[in-house]
Amino acid sequence: MTYCVGLRLNKGLVFMSDTRTNAGVDNFSMTKKMFTWEVPGERVITLMTAGNLATTQSLVSLIEERSKATAERSPTILHEPSMFQVARLIGATLKEVIAASSSTGQQASSKFKASIILGGQIKGSEPTLFLIYPEGNFVEVTLETPFFQIGEAKYGKPILVRAYDPDMSFEDAAKLLMVSFDSTIKANLSVGMPLDLQTYETDSFKVSSQVRIEAEDEYYQAISNGWGDALRIAFNSLPSYDLG
Repeated sequence: MTYCVGLRLNKGLVFMSDTRTNAGVDNFSMTKKMFTWEVPGERVITLMTAGNLATTQSLVSLIEERSKATAERSPTILHEPSMFQVARLIGATLKEVIAASSSTGQQASSKFKASIILGGQIKGSEPTLFLIYPEGNFVEVTLETPFFQIGEAKYGKPILVRAYDPDMSFEDAAKLLMVSFDSTIKANLSVGMPLDLQTYETDSFKVSSQVRIEAEDEYYQAISNGWGDALRIAFNSLPSYDLG
């Protein structure tokens, strides 16, 4: 399985993904789920994937091929005039891959389904995020919905809902995401380390930072242990229920 999160802040965008894949309860491996394309000074586009691994790898391979052979293949994500058009193109490509993989034509309802978080900025517009569904349709972040999750989203969502602040720094956003991912990893074996973290600052048109966080990372361990201790302290400070 997978867990990926994209946050939109006033300062820019933050992405985090795990790297675990599994084929059964005892067959785990590691694969990259975050991919970025840059045209310095003009655009940065980041993709995170969840779902059937063959589908997501085929999608990324198609995007890579069409982006590199721009003289022969059009349109590409490096030529689209807006992030909305990039989302349309990736949605159509995802739908194409799923249809080609399904001999029965069941498309999004088949075992080949996948979902995507797309984020970035193209010169002339604001940075944004899209959630792209297996059917190829998509939604964009809003003030009311400033982040997207794909994969095993339920375990890590409560802390995001409670602690997210659009004015937070990249450093605090990374801390928030580590708590969210730690909660998910402890609750679900199909999500696992290492984690990939990327930040993008508005109007920079280049990736601000890319970090791989390993299981033994000292800061991650401090967050994991500190959050567990803080939860126990908070729980013990609450009044007990009166059963009469």
